[in-house]
Amino acid sequence: MYIQLDTARIFFDTVGAQLELSPDIMQERPTLLVLHGGPGFDHSTLRPYFDRFADDFQVIYLDHRGSGRSTGDPETWTLDQWADDIAAFCDLVGIKRPVVFGQSFGGMVAMHYGARHPDGPSKLILSSTCAQFRLDETKNMMRRLGGDAAAEMANEFFSNPSQERFDRYAQICLPLYSQTENPDAAGFRKRAIQRPEVAVHFFGHEMKDMDMRGEVSGITCPTLVLGGALDPVTPPVCSEEIARAVGGNATLEMFEGCGHGVHRDEPDKAERVMRAFLVGG
Repeated sequence: MYIQLDTARIFFDTVGAQLELSPDIMQERPTLLVLHGGPGFDHSTLRPYFDRFADDFQVIYLDHRGSGRSTGDPETWTLDQWADDIAAFCDLVGIKRPVVFGQSFGGMVAMHYGARHPDGPSKLILSSTCAQFRLDETKNMMRRLGGDAAAEMANEFFSNPSQERFDRYAQICLPLYSQTENPDAAGFRKRAIQRPEVAVHFFGHEMKDMDMRGEVSGITCPTLVLGGALDPVTPPVCSEEIARAVGGNATLEMFEGCGHGVHRDEPDKAERVMRAFLVGG
């Protein structure tokens, strides 16, 4: 399905009904809005994992502007715009106080949305993401997991992104993201629509100087921060910095032996942690 915003056509899909049938009334169920990473990938990278939450939520996936099936010109590929897209989307389709899950880049959008629109989300789940990109820590973890070649490739790509470097980064570094023996953990990349020009643009411009640690202190809703102890691109210090910046509203859960996306590397534990947070006050 598509919805037209002012400057972009946004694709979204839903799993689960908004209204639950009961004998006397139609009861509205809460919304879980799921934001994919990348940027440049699409929402399929998070499916079918989050479909399971449709037992209690209407689950909505969307493709960020410029990514997947959504449109949007390069000059609008900014965190401000991506965050405002979430607010505009919710207004247009009548979603009030969603729970927002964001993975990686989607977590950056989610925390910026939570800070920029503090009355928007009811809860945030920020997974394998960062408020400030830490290339020093990324190089250290890449070296630990993939040797000097991985560390050098990460430094080369993130210091001066290009399409050619993205292709080599994908070959050398992306396989290090998942730290699991599950052969399906990285399978999402095969089915996803990939638009690497969006990643090259974002990493080369906004993310280089991004520092949201100050603004996320203004997030007022309960926030769950999930991180993998072996995450090569948003290493543990990134999750710790987010939780520290959000302060008393934040709960930090680190997963030993997990990489970039704890729902992929340790799906059962990740589900237990998220469900406990979702039903909490």
